[in-house]
Amino acid sequence: MNLESSRAAYASGAELNESTALHNPIEQLREWLELAYATPSIQEANAMCVATAQSDGTVSARMVLLRGLDERGLVFFTSYGSRKGRQIAENPRAAVTFYWPPIHRQVRVEGAVSQLPEDESDAYFATRPRGHQLSAWASEQGEPVEGREVLDERLVHFSERFDGEEVPRPHSWGGYLIAPDRFEFWQGRENRMHDRLEYIREGREWKVARLQP
Repeated sequence: MNLESSRAAYASGAELNESTALHNPIEQLREWLELAYATPSIQEANAMCVATAQSDGTVSARMVLLRGLDERGLVFFTSYGSRKGRQIAENPRAAVTFYWPPIHRQVRVEGAVSQLPEDESDAYFATRPRGHQLSAWASEQGEPVEGREVLDERLVHFSERFDGEEVPRPHSWGGYLIAPDRFEFWQGRENRMHDRLEYIREGREWKVARLQP
């Protein structure tokens, strides 16, 4: 490992121009996600790093999966009692980063966060694999546990509890909506002269500006 000299050369030939970028950043993100999904070397193209902060400014970040994208914004699901859930309750804003190295692209999103309505969380929970549903009951996300065997025992307990019936959504688990007010689209270019387009919400419109690399 050589941290000082390890670097990638961005020479894919792809560009990001004001004249061809979509005016709506939600649609621009959707277009880039579709290309990422179509690239065989990219796994979990919907993986994104979500950063949240406590009221005192302490910041934490983690990877989650994007589970919804529409004109309202970006949707992900988690435990309300997790560290990110507690931070969102204190400071309802988040910053998101997508990064797809094989296509030399990155997207940053910032915005206010709110809980999804319960019916939307119920609808998504019903689509999860049964094992994933049971784990939402078995795990108090982020809390200390005495050992792996405790988690395994909990999973067995809830498997037996809901045997032969549908697994309901725990009230401690659900979705969040990030309503974006800023996007930045980054396209890697040769010699580190990257393309960066910033979208800032102004009322119901988006203002687009090029940023220096």
